[in-house]
Amino acid sequence: MPITQSAKKAVRGSLRKKAFNDQRKKVMKEIIKKIEKIAKTNKAEATKMLSGAFQAIDKSAQKGVIKKNNAARKKSRLAKLVK
Repeated sequence: MPITQSAKKAVRGSLRKKAFNDQRKKVMKEIIKKIEKIAKTNKAEATKMLSGAFQAIDKSAQKGVIKKNNAARKKSRLAKLVK
């Protein structure tokens, strides 16, 4: 447990950041799963949803939730799946 005042404050900040990061990661994963499911039946619909997925992935990478190469790999695999 943190003892000093600054350590307590750091814990509060890290919990707040974790909540934002978890939400961003959840949104990204949900849209990826949705596209993967739709791509099996309707490629045209999946293509329309692709830009939203790219936006969520890029935002996660920009904010440091995932690394940039991880983001590039996810986008590449989604594009290949929809193609």
